[in-house]
Amino acid sequence: MAAAAKLAVVRTTTTHHRACFPLAVSSATPVTVSLTSVTHKHEAATSAAATATAVMKTEGAVAPPTLGGRAEATSSFPLLASMWPEVHGADDWRGLVAPLHPLLRGEIVRYGELVAACYRAFDLDPRSKRYLNCKHRKRQMLQAVGMDGAGYAVTKYIYAAAPDAVAALPPVGAGAGRRPSCCKSRWIGYVAVASDGEAARLGRRDILVSFRGTVTWSEWLANFMSALAPARFDPAEPRPDVRVESGFLSLYTSEDVSGKFTTGSCRNQLLSEISRLVAEHRDEDVSITLAGHSMGSSLAILLAYDLAELGLNSYPNDSGTIPVTVFSFAGPRVGNLEFKNRCDELGVKVLRVVNVNDPVTKMPGVLFNESASVLAGRYELPWSKACYAHVGVEVALDFFEAGDIVCVHDLQAYIDQLLNSMVGEEEEVMCRRVASMFESWRWQMAVIRAGELMRVLGI
Repeated sequence: MAAAAKLAVVRTTTTHHRACFPLAVSSATPVTVSLTSVTHKHEAATSAAATATAVMKTEGAVAPPTLGGRAEATSSFPLLASMWPEVHGADDWRGLVAPLHPLLRGEIVRYGELVAACYRAFDLDPRSKRYLNCKHRKRQMLQAVGMDGAGYAVTKYIYAAAPDAVAALPPVGAGAGRRPSCCKSRWIGYVAVASDGEAARLGRRDILVSFRGTVTWSEWLANFMSALAPARFDPAEPRPDVRVESGFLSLYTSEDVSGKFTTGSCRNQLLSEISRLVAEHRDEDVSITLAGHSMGSSLAILLAYDLAELGLNSYPNDSGTIPVTVFSFAGPRVGNLEFKNRCDELGVKVLRVVNVNDPVTKMPGVLFNESASVLAGRYELPWSKACYAHVGVEVALDFFEAGDIVCVHDLQAYIDQLLNSMVGEEEEVMCRRVASMFESWRWQMAVIRAGELMRVLGI
């Protein structure tokens, strides 16, 4: 009841808030999987998955399915259903990150593929009547992008309003007046819910929100609006010290009243749909999973904070709290240290998958970030509230290809790295890990920390 009341208030007060949101750094030591180059070796990935499957079968497990025509690294065997709270961060992924547990790796890849579906479904043809929207209807979308076996039903498309690229530019010339504000909605992602069969495999009914990253010029403009602004999501307790990046907040809260496919802010669309699905599945175990790439990961973290702050991740009649987990790919920082601390207090779990060579993951806050806000790890400095901070636990990849520099930020390259890390020189080690996964997961990988000082300094 209280959550519903807060949602009603939100719908009348959210449009004009602007802020920034953070990606957080946790105390967990990042794990660096070092690979020399990015190669799209689907055959190698398939071979690795097959090897893992063979070992799993010796343990009485069920073979993993295929997703989108490629061998899926996720595990379908019964262990996932019993272990899903830990895989979704119930214990902050302790013992699962160093080294990376196959179950966790599989879930990361699975959610990464569900985010990649946003890119494949986004219509970038200016001649199309669905330009800057999804190419397909909800019922056919996952099937149309080659993910018919994903096990989810899309329930709603999500649109975010960004300032028009021309209107956002400053006026030029003598007597030039202020350009009128103009926000246009673009398809940004979708909400989906696990089918009965997938819910049985996962051990709960999973509500998924998947966000794409930056594509249009107006979204790039929003990304560069890096001033921190109060989020103020809970009207009863605005928390002015909790600040987030204003460009991301604008995408999240702005409205396009003349939208072709929808009206209302991205925020209200999401809060309304998630609340509806929670009520619909109130008698089941439910999880809320938010996944996004680049700018989309920032929206996912902002939504996670919003849900938890308003208490909308609660079962009806206050019968318990629904876990909220973010799988972030190549995400920037979202807010300040107060935002990070508040996310921790609310139990928001964020797993950040980053490439150490990806500059986007170091912004905003290249200089003023979590490392510059506290002295000797104990004393808060006067400018700490103006410093950005990452939220969550980091899984660090290390890849770079001189002939394709942009690959350092490409989502498919991230997914391929997670798959290809199971082959080549590491194949034998990975097989041993899978074979002994029920016995011990304390065997440590060599943690590559070279370059940490440069990252801390924001260079």
